[in-house]
Amino acid sequence: MAVRLGHTIKAALLQVHSIAGLVLALLLALIALTGAVMSFEDEIVDHLNAGIMHVAPRETPALMPDELVARLKAGQDFGQVSAVMLSSDPAAAVRVRFARDEQGARPASLYVDPYDARVLGPPRGEEFFATVRRLHRWLLVPGDAKGWGRQVTGVAALGLIVMLISGLVLRWPRRARSVKMWLKPNLGLSGRGLHRSLHAVIGTWVLPVYLVMTLTGLWYSFDWYKDGVVWLLARPEVSAAKMQPKMSAKTPRASARSEPVQPIGFDQAWATFRREEGDGFAKALLTLPPSPGTVIRIRSWGKDSTLDTTRDEFRIDAVSGQLVSAERYADKTFGEKIIANVLDIHRGAILGWPGKLAFMIAAALMPLFSVTGILLYLSRRKLRRPAQPSLGRLVPGE
Repeated sequence: MAVRLGHTIKAALLQVHSIAGLVLALLLALIALTGAVMSFEDEIVDHLNAGIMHVAPRETPALMPDELVARLKAGQDFGQVSAVMLSSDPAAAVRVRFARDEQGARPASLYVDPYDARVLGPPRGEEFFATVRRLHRWLLVPGDAKGWGRQVTGVAALGLIVMLISGLVLRWPRRARSVKMWLKPNLGLSGRGLHRSLHAVIGTWVLPVYLVMTLTGLWYSFDWYKDGVVWLLARPEVSAAKMQPKMSAKTPRASARSEPVQPIGFDQAWATFRREEGDGFAKALLTLPPSPGTVIRIRSWGKDSTLDTTRDEFRIDAVSGQLVSAERYADKTFGEKIIANVLDIHRGAILGWPGKLAFMIAAALMPLFSVTGILLYLSRRKLRRPAQPSLGRLVPGE
């Protein structure tokens, strides 16, 4: 009875695993390959733009952000500036980013000389990786994060979790303690046997990586998942603070529509930030509020920071220069640091370049499972066909 029940459960799991794989094979391969392309985006972009990211240091002080923006606009109308990336390195160029236009398109950012606002050029590779990122996260569906593409990628991630768990149960060997059984593919086989060995064994190699990718990837697809993770890992006051803007986001926008929008600058917030931090930062990103308001967000990275997510965040009133809030990475709890590092965990950067390489290879292998999975499904159907006519001939004679 127990043996029969085990066979029934495995047969059901095989059906679930096969159906999910057939439905999601191409979608998962697309998401994984685009993720692999972005694995070393920072290094590639830095290499492509090495010639415009640096300037010759000068004895004269660098321009204040508002003066730099004013001179940039005086030379040519590039659009509405939304953010500037400043550095404590006197040889680093300033990166200026622009807001979306009326059609929803965002102009390319520019590297600018911090001493005279001379345009050094747009970064090469930026548009390519932006498109790949939109394909990876939202499948190029209109609306980006507000469209339905993020839910589709989330469903694909949930389907992959189902396949990982069912696949592990299905391939559980009789000698479970044998490392060879788990991790060594039988390359001496051919046809169906080889496909099954590659699918099962290499799947075991990458299963932990895929599990990390899916659990962190769901953060970007479903608000309920994100809220649950914040509730579970963050302190109650931090969790409540993260929920507050989302619940009240529509209120200030609605009330501010009838009021004239007053242009604000970066200088007051920048001066306050420099008083708070001095020269202890490596770079700082100053971002204007996306809706009517006066609070500027400043993200800063320390000189010893190796990850994009290990940053401090300040909110400063652009008119009065008053510090509204300061969120320092060093003050976060372990759970809150996990939340802050979701992106770097998702792409393996938390483990340095070896982790990024391992995650890139694992992502690039996803088409292997799509191909071998489809071949195994077709071979199973082919093996079952001879049995069907014989069963049909037995019925009339009963």
